[in-house]
Amino acid sequence: MSRWEELTGGTSGEDYAARFAALADSGKDMHGEAGLCAALVPAGARVLDAGCGTGRVMIRLAELGYDCVGVDRDASMLAVARRQAPELPWIQADLATFDPAELHDGAGFDLVVAAGNIFPLLAAGTEAAVASRLAGALRPGGLMVAGFGLDAAHLPVPPGITLPEYDACCAAAGLTFADRFATWDGRPYEGGGYAVSVHRLPRG
Repeated sequence: MSRWEELTGGTSGEDYAARFAALADSGKDMHGEAGLCAALVPAGARVLDAGCGTGRVMIRLAELGYDCVGVDRDASMLAVARRQAPELPWIQADLATFDPAELHDGAGFDLVVAAGNIFPLLAAGTEAAVASRLAGALRPGGLMVAGFGLDAAHLPVPPGITLPEYDACCAAAGLTFADRFATWDGRPYEGGGYAVSVHRLPRG
């Protein structure tokens, strides 16, 4: 069982969506993740939203002209995503075991985005497997961007993975470090409890 399932019981889709809807209604910018993705790859690029949840990031990327696929294990979250954007491809699968080839017909993705504390909320011990699966979804030169909390102040569960551990998982998956930010708005990372990391699959 993942830390997310231990935390929510896999039934939190509606509550999660309502919380973010309230934030949007308050005037908070809810599209930082999509904004950074759009700065990394041009419109029309293929994007895999890994741990897509209720679809907030992917729906915005689709609005911006990206070719998107969303994958999540939580049926309650996907139910919200499918209701909000039934025309988009939402796939229920475990990130640690899914077959990337089934998602892209061998073409590969230009960008994989893992927003929303995906890596700290995985089942303990599956982080390297997930990094490998996600790297396997990329085409040569493709990018993986993941943002997650590193301390108790930025996580709903005890911290599960450090930046050196995450970088090691990416390296083992064949990815090279490209950049790191403090937030999704692209501010440089200078330490702190949250980081957005960018890794690249070499072209060959």
